[in-house]
Amino acid sequence: MIQIAAARAMTVADYMAAANAHYYATRDPLGTAGDFTTAPEISQMFGELIGIWIADLWMRAGSPAFRYVELGPGRGTLAADALRTMERFGCAPQGVHLVETSPVLRAAQSARLPAAVHHDDIADLPDDAPLIIVANEFFDALPIHQYVRTADGWRERHVERHHGHLVPVPGDVPADEAVPVVLRQQGDGTIVETAPASAAIMQACAFRLARQGGAMLVIDYGHSGPAAGDTLQAVKAHRFADPFADPGEVDLTAHVDFTPLADTAKSAGVRVAGPVGQGDWLRRLGIDARVAALAAAAPGRADELAGQRDRLVDADAMGALFKAMALYAPQWPHPEGFDASEEAI
Repeated sequence: MIQIAAARAMTVADYMAAANAHYYATRDPLGTAGDFTTAPEISQMFGELIGIWIADLWMRAGSPAFRYVELGPGRGTLAADALRTMERFGCAPQGVHLVETSPVLRAAQSARLPAAVHHDDIADLPDDAPLIIVANEFFDALPIHQYVRTADGWRERHVERHHGHLVPVPGDVPADEAVPVVLRQQGDGTIVETAPASAAIMQACAFRLARQGGAMLVIDYGHSGPAAGDTLQAVKAHRFADPFADPGEVDLTAHVDFTPLADTAKSAGVRVAGPVGQGDWLRRLGIDARVAALAAAAPGRADELAGQRDRLVDADAMGALFKAMALYAPQWPHPEGFDASEEAI
């Protein structure tokens, strides 16, 4: 467990950043033996359909040379499945680039993708070709700021140690200006979250796409705000846990608000499609046909494959809470899986 200084309060954002930095640097958190499971680990179909999505977009863009980029690529499972599928369509990127800081996960990624190049930061990515960027369950782990309405106005939430336990408490400095105007008139005790770190990364990616060409696919769990509420959560051994009880030993995440991410991307000069529910998006890309094809080749796995699909697309599983959103350079075609009516205005 990392040590949080008892005499110094820190913002929820600083707490989340420090705890997750330690958490991801010291373990592989994925799979049944870990703390949580992501869609690529549930089924190969997830990465395969992303590979088809990329290949289709690439062909309609004129088959240009491009770089494949993934942010927070886990074990490299999604990239391996997507790249294998892309190869079937002659879609071969000129380089695979993974933005990852965890030495443990870097090792797992290198085992699956020996030719991949690792980067600590988006700023280090190549600037000589279009980029196709994938960010699956990446933004939810970035730090958030929390603001709570008190009798004296809005205050940023801090984490302090009281009687041997870490607890969130309101700070002393007025923070009304940090709360979106549309959410300021809320009752006492209301919590509002902002994610400037996520916005900064989105802006950096969007500027790259506007300048270099290409597209970005974001898949994560969350909502389209503005909305109030405390969404900070912790998971350990596939169960919810207290976010403040064991810092650095649990996975801390928060719901992604797709609205400010879309606004940030558009202001940087790219077009935005979605968000749309993950279930609808995967069905539009043909997950049902893929299940049928795999089941025909391996009849004994038919029930297993159907169960994997249901977990990815059903509304009471990942299909509704998880959403897909695409960014794309103005000269690139509208990406598959998103209706024209779902393009962000």
